[in-house]
Amino acid sequence: MNALIVIDFTNDFVDGSLPVGEPGIQIAPVVARLTEAFASKGEYVVMAVDLHEKGDPYHPETKLFPPHNIRGTQGRELYGELQPVYEKHKEDIYWMDKTRYSAFCGTDLELKLRERGVSEIHLIGVCTDICVLHTAVDAYNKGFKITVYEDAVASFNPAGHEWALGHFSGSLGARVISSSEVLK
Repeated sequence: MNALIVIDFTNDFVDGSLPVGEPGIQIAPVVARLTEAFASKGEYVVMAVDLHEKGDPYHPETKLFPPHNIRGTQGRELYGELQPVYEKHKEDIYWMDKTRYSAFCGTDLELKLRERGVSEIHLIGVCTDICVLHTAVDAYNKGFKITVYEDAVASFNPAGHEWALGHFSGSLGARVISSSEVLK
């Protein structure tokens, strides 16, 4: 069985306080269509969403990035067309708060995937070279097959984005494909 993991596709990460900007805006329709396709087929879909507490001086990202994805803020809501897709399939999509780059770190993601017999994860979202990358590395180390949709991931760092796409296939054995191979 496959699972789609949608990583950090929130207002803050697309056009808010820590924005990917135009690359994130451009992939928004593809992120929504892939999520709809997986949810409609009954595949396991996970919204892995970054969570921070206001004014937390102990979180390591506090020194690296401006405040973002703060609990209870509009910045933490899903971006654009993804929000209605989530609302439509809310009962079948697992919302998972995460507090580190990897969706596996400090969460029950691996347990949820193993319970469902998931052997391959499909990754979309932001940022290609941070949270998507760290999730992919952990998935590789846990023995999952990995697919990354090159037209459904984005970063505010173009060089990091390109490097990560190469690293997915070259070092993690991931399939890096276009959504057109799935959305026909």
